[in-house]
Amino acid sequence: MTFKETWAKIWNFLWHSNSIWSILVDVILIFLILKFILLPGFGLIVGSKVPLVIIESGSMEHEGTFNNWWSLHGEWYTDNNISEETVSSWKFHNGMNKGDVILVTGNKNKDYLVGDVIVFSVAQNNVPIIHRIIGVHDINGEAFYETKGDHNDGQHPYEKLISKKQVLGKASFRVPWIGWVKLFVVGIFTGKF
Repeated sequence: MTFKETWAKIWNFLWHSNSIWSILVDVILIFLILKFILLPGFGLIVGSKVPLVIIESGSMEHEGTFNNWWSLHGEWYTDNNISEETVSSWKFHNGMNKGDVILVTGNKNKDYLVGDVIVFSVAQNNVPIIHRIIGVHDINGEAFYETKGDHNDGQHPYEKLISKKQVLGKASFRVPWIGWVKLFVVGIFTGKF
């Protein structure tokens, strides 16, 4: 059998056969291509190791309108000298929902501003965290970020001094709800659904 004949059989099996085995192989190939070729390539283009992130918790959710959310959570911001006007001017000021997919772009200088939503890693958690910067501190000439989830009533200890090395990128675009497909499938396999 020649190479051309072998390739024709493989092609026929992958794209024209309707057997359970060809469908299974197709699914595995699609996963491998997405995971190891398309996502890393897309990451190079946007400058982030994690170009797409699914919101897995409710820490960035808002209840209804901005005004409703502010009436429930605004006191923390005013107590920390951040005005309602300032918060309402921030990108994603209406929050992000569990299941949203976020495009994460890198920043070569990693100079982020108060109000930016960043994705960062912490030693205590193997899943990156996506929260909003509510403070930038200069310590010995190096910038450290302080974050908080919009829905959270306070901060976690690991959110007080986030180094530039921990930041994986900044939220640039949000696609609502489509991440629920992955959350649902993972939930089935982990017993959370």
